[in-house]
Amino acid sequence: MKHILLIYAFVSLLAVALLSVLSYDAGPGYVYILWHGIQVQTNLWIMLLAAIMISLSLQMAWFLLKRSVNKAKRQQQFVTQFSALHPYEQLGVIWMLDGANEQKQAIQQLFDQSGLLKNMIQAHLLTDQQQYQQALEALDHCPPAAFELAELLRIRIHLEQQDAAQALTHLEFLNGHALSPWMTQIEQSVNQQVTVLWEQFALAFPWQYLQSGQYGQLSSEVEQHWLTQLLALFDRAEEADLVLLKQRYAEYADQHAQQSYPVKKLWLKILTRFTEMDDQHQQLALQMLKQQFDQEVFYLWFQQQLLKPNPDYTAVEQQISQLEQQYPGMPVFAFAKWHIYTATERMAEAEQLLSLYPDNIQMNYLRIKSTLQNNDALIQQLNSIYEKDTNFIQLKI
Repeated sequence: MKHILLIYAFVSLLAVALLSVLSYDAGPGYVYILWHGIQVQTNLWIMLLAAIMISLSLQMAWFLLKRSVNKAKRQQQFVTQFSALHPYEQLGVIWMLDGANEQKQAIQQLFDQSGLLKNMIQAHLLTDQQQYQQALEALDHCPPAAFELAELLRIRIHLEQQDAAQALTHLEFLNGHALSPWMTQIEQSVNQQVTVLWEQFALAFPWQYLQSGQYGQLSSEVEQHWLTQLLALFDRAEEADLVLLKQRYAEYADQHAQQSYPVKKLWLKILTRFTEMDDQHQQLALQMLKQQFDQEVFYLWFQQQLLKPNPDYTAVEQQISQLEQQYPGMPVFAFAKWHIYTATERMAEAEQLLSLYPDNIQMNYLRIKSTLQNNDALIQQLNSIYEKDTNFIQLKI
């Protein structure tokens, strides 16, 4: 229909231009029609406009009638061959059956007449067959209008080839590239696909992701997986990677308040590995404890304080008292205070704590440890039993 309107608009412009030239110094002309007693008197301009409008109305009516009849036929026809279906119907059937892998040739034939998507579809099919080099060559022949589509597939290929450098280069270039005008209506879909590729890159190359200028764009769930991988690979990290990790934490410190609690806890565990970031560790831990109580977070904070070269036992005790006012009745606070009283040689106060919480495993551990006193061999055996408890969290104090 749009094609028809464009044709009529073009013909109308030609007719107006021609009449304008012919009417110069001759006027608009005069038309007189007499038919069966009906008289029509007008000029040539109005006559031409009426003819165009009548022709356009008949053309549109014929087009709508033809489309309606064809639609009714397609709904009633008995299909005998797959090739008899409309190309869009063929594609729909393949898509519903998830049969792209089995119908590669049929799909390619459907798009052979498309200058925009012919090479793109070929590259997709080659990628599914893991023929990556041929797929990249097909992408090189894609038209400029399909640049974003080609880049998205090119990044996917580099990720599957485990080529971190190329994947990162194309990801950052695509992220800073202005979207083609014809794709603005599907901009959200394009951005979602770019985000998915960033997440795949972060999980496939956790340390290389720190080199990206787009760091911080992960969803909460994916960021948890990414940080978990960093912790698992921490001992194999190079010094440059660790510097980048500390730098990234500092750069995005203002965003940590909006992060989910599990993400904050993972960051806290990472900060535990950096003795030079004790202040950031304490700040994050106390922020989390004020938000909600988590025993593991408390252990991580408490351990970090007591492992300092010169622990400030007074400040630690005051902070525990503040937390105890906010979360009363927590046995872990008595457990922590026992260590402080013992370290500061306040043995009477430490002994009084041992009478609290008779059914708590941490306090039972302290009661037995206190009874064994300096028998290191028996204390080591006690620790081996205690560490088998599912709620045990290893402390280095």
